[in-house]
Amino acid sequence: MNRYQSVTIFFLVLVSVFAFITKTHAQANIVEGKDYAVLSKPQPIDDNTKIEVLEFFWYGCPSCYSLHPHLKTWLMNLPSDVSFRYVPAILRANWTSGAKIFYTIEAMSLTDTLNDKIYDAIHRDKIDLNNESVLFDWIEKQNIDRKKFENTYKSFTVQNQVAKSAQMIRQYQLNGVPALVINGKYLTSGGMSGTPQATITTLEALIEKVRKER
Repeated sequence: MNRYQSVTIFFLVLVSVFAFITKTHAQANIVEGKDYAVLSKPQPIDDNTKIEVLEFFWYGCPSCYSLHPHLKTWLMNLPSDVSFRYVPAILRANWTSGAKIFYTIEAMSLTDTLNDKIYDAIHRDKIDLNNESVLFDWIEKQNIDRKKFENTYKSFTVQNQVAKSAQMIRQYQLNGVPALVINGKYLTSGGMSGTPQATITTLEALIEKVRKER
């Protein structure tokens, strides 16, 4: 091994150690009331063998759109002891259509295919997917069976899931999105963390906090 190779290896090790220390330091210094909150009424989780992470979102929310790719990247390496679920939030009447869209694509097993496209259609292409005729036209352009989508969108199953989402918003006492709830107890949001990257850092720290508390 020549001197150049030795210096290169030393530099790479140094960078890795610095990254680890920085991440650990960031995780150790999250502050309640600043980076996260403890829910006044903790909620039960679906699977006690996993650490549950819920993202409450609205397709029309710019901050949700900004966080989405970072969250999607994080999900590519989801820890084995963590479960994750998207929950469309309904804080205003005009958010209901977004929840119906999400539960429709979920029922049709199209989440991986359409989730990103819906965000882009609204924020990048300025398409009004709240308008049902516009939505159904857009769906048809994605080579999706329009009639099947319409029937699912208007189905009792989707209506029931939308009602459950509205109920969850009340139970978790949320007043904004994006909001991440960890294990039914801890809450962090874009408004708290400031940037999508900081939100993910706080999320990881809260997951580690739950691990240590178990």
